[in-house]
Amino acid sequence: MIPIKTAAEIAIMREVCLAAAIVLSRMVPLVRAGVTTQELDVAGRDFMKELGVESGSYNYKHGRLRFPAHTCISVNDEVVHGVPSPCRAIQPGDVVSLDVVVRKKGFSGDNACTVLVEPVSTEVRALCETTREALYAAIDQARAGNRVHDISHAVQRHVRFANYGIVEEYVGHGIGRDLHEAPQIPNFGKPGTGALLRPGMTLAVEPMITLGAADIVLAADGWTVRTKDGKPAAHYEHTILITEGPPEILTVTG
Repeated sequence: MIPIKTAAEIAIMREVCLAAAIVLSRMVPLVRAGVTTQELDVAGRDFMKELGVESGSYNYKHGRLRFPAHTCISVNDEVVHGVPSPCRAIQPGDVVSLDVVVRKKGFSGDNACTVLVEPVSTEVRALCETTREALYAAIDQARAGNRVHDISHAVQRHVRFANYGIVEEYVGHGIGRDLHEAPQIPNFGKPGTGALLRPGMTLAVEPMITLGAADIVLAADGWTVRTKDGKPAAHYEHTILITEGPPEILTVTG
């Protein structure tokens, strides 16, 4: 069952999602050549502390593993869940995806974006622009009375014309008291199918798109997801609220 938030819970979600958006927006301008991914992560941690929230990624448990950093930072062929490292310095031409999850008062907010470190190729820029456009096309379908896979199909429809790969193993999700709640929101699907969307649902919509094939591999660290063909990927995400009218994007700074 997909949780329906009360008015009080929605107020908390707005608060925590605003904090997540602020942290992400402050990290973006720090992404530049010579900076290590660990330095970016430490900055994210400090921003969270300043805002009075905690990381939803740090110590996140998956099987026997616990995520060792405060943010996920994925570079080039890393699709999602990249582990920050003092040995990974950003280089000119890199494609850097920042994924920020924060918690406050028992609720989570989740957002992500991809940052380009100049100079980048025209094809990489187009990949990122298309993925970002797909996110907003998907959000536009997140309306009461629609179905979950209307969101999914919007991503698929927008991305397929460019012949990009759509990662199938990792998906968007409901979010609230738990980082991952029902429903799962794949980035492909048949319109008019899936669970009915109702006001009060909060969802994390997140296209994960590759320049080449959609096949992925898991790195030896047990977290980092890479493209099998080594081509770059893009990742954009917002947490949204289903309302009686248009969807409300919660992870915005103003």
